[in-house]
Amino acid sequence: MILGIDTSNYTTSVCLIDSLGKIVRDQRKLLEVEAGERGLQQSAALFQHIKNLPELMEGIGDLRELQAICVSSRPRPLAGSYMPVFLAGETIARSLAAAFQVPLYRTSHQEGHIAAGEATAGKVPADEFLAVHLSGGTSDLLRVKRLAAGYQIEPLGRSVDLHAGQFVDRVGVALGLPFPAGPHLEKLARSASPEHAAIRLPSPVSGLNWSFAGPETAARKYIESGAEPAAVARAVEDCIAKGLEKVIRKAMEQTGLQAILVVGGVAANLHIRNRLRRRLGHPAVGAKLFFSDPRYSTDNAYGVARIGLLAYRHR
Repeated sequence: MILGIDTSNYTTSVCLIDSLGKIVRDQRKLLEVEAGERGLQQSAALFQHIKNLPELMEGIGDLRELQAICVSSRPRPLAGSYMPVFLAGETIARSLAAAFQVPLYRTSHQEGHIAAGEATAGKVPADEFLAVHLSGGTSDLLRVKRLAAGYQIEPLGRSVDLHAGQFVDRVGVALGLPFPAGPHLEKLARSASPEHAAIRLPSPVSGLNWSFAGPETAARKYIESGAEPAAVARAVEDCIAKGLEKVIRKAMEQTGLQAILVVGGVAANLHIRNRLRRRLGHPAVGAKLFFSDPRYSTDNAYGVARIGLLAYRHR
């Protein structure tokens, strides 16, 4: 058995897999955010992780066959990438590895998302591909090379201000939706009236970077003017999809890569997925799109555990 642990901004996750990579136990708990708030301070998130981890570990089951532990110790595989919340997972991972006398492997939250995406979307049929990581804390366009025990990741582009998840959450909270707003905004957008489809938000792109601060301001103006909430929600989805389409097209032209893996909590949105499939999957464009299963688009420890399994096999 391999144990994966991930303590991200808003989810405490532990996952136990067997030697074939099959999930034995998958335990998660969302961090609590007060109504009307748009997030948590790192200190408050860290405190909740410390409270949640014992409860989740109690539900993980028998660990007598544990062979290794893998933990996400930082947000991205980049020098200087750091967030205090990951100390919670690393602390318990080190303690368990010492107690069970098993190897401890470290990875990043981003690599865990890519591994979970490949495992649930169907393995990307190329050793090198493009990946888009969309969440509340990350909006990155990446060039990814698959390695024997993980990934080599080269950042190509990113959001220069708000991340896609922050954009969704800020507009969602302004619309009176609970935080995190993603699933609620998607549900609201489905009821948008055709006659209100004229609402449009800008999708600013510069090279392979994109921006959501301007679109958020525009969305707030629509809300303040009394625009139909569902129409604003649909405009947010379209804005994200349009910006992604632009940067992915450019990245395909620059790199020659056609396989694209899309991961992260925002990538669970069905409307965004369908629009990207329709626009980029067209034969004239030639993109081969892969989306992680919606359950494993959101933060989880499954991908972290899979990286641990690969590292253990190649020790």
